[in-house]
Amino acid sequence: MNLVLPQINFIGVPRLMSVTYTATLPVRDLTVLYLSSLLHTQRLRCGTRKHRRSLSTYKQAILVLRWFLDGTRVKQLAVDHTISSSTAYTYLHEGFAVLAAQAPALESALLAAKIAGHGHISIDGTLIETDRVRTPGPTRGVDLWWSGKHSNHGGNIQVITAPDGWPLWTSQVRPGREHDTTALRAHPEIMPGTRPHNMITHSDQPLPGKAQWKRRR
Repeated sequence: MNLVLPQINFIGVPRLMSVTYTATLPVRDLTVLYLSSLLHTQRLRCGTRKHRRSLSTYKQAILVLRWFLDGTRVKQLAVDHTISSSTAYTYLHEGFAVLAAQAPALESALLAAKIAGHGHISIDGTLIETDRVRTPGPTRGVDLWWSGKHSNHGGNIQVITAPDGWPLWTSQVRPGREHDTTALRAHPEIMPGTRPHNMITHSDQPLPGKAQWKRRR
């Protein structure tokens, strides 16, 4: 189901000009309600009193989802919701936090794969592209988060998937300059974690200790 967003204010080049129009967010209403419920629970946990926040949890969920779906500029999100840019950043990071908290632990993900009857799992790395991050890397003149392979800034994420490619678990982010094998070595818990579950591990990258980790008996 598409969610209609009324009164989106587009700020043009002239400083005092704006155009209000109706936009559609291509997401199911259940997705918005799910995120809204997570935000509501977090507010209760923090003891936030009613009517003390600029946006309801529903509108905050829309703000977060717009950023995820379209990469909407924070300045634009602030204008559309009549809040400051700093408040928009706060709302965004609150949304990130409650979603990240739902991620399963590695052990839980592997156990679920075993219960589902998967004969194997796959491990692969992917680059999540970002804006430029000015952090010096070991190579002079090259940012730490710059990926030469993808010619873009980003973070390396190791992903464990089911045989059909459905993601089961993702690692913490590593700098984009790191090769998948290097990033995998930075997560020593991944490969040993498959041993108790008798899992066959497939990967298109050379795995550390591949001979002993190919099959779990």
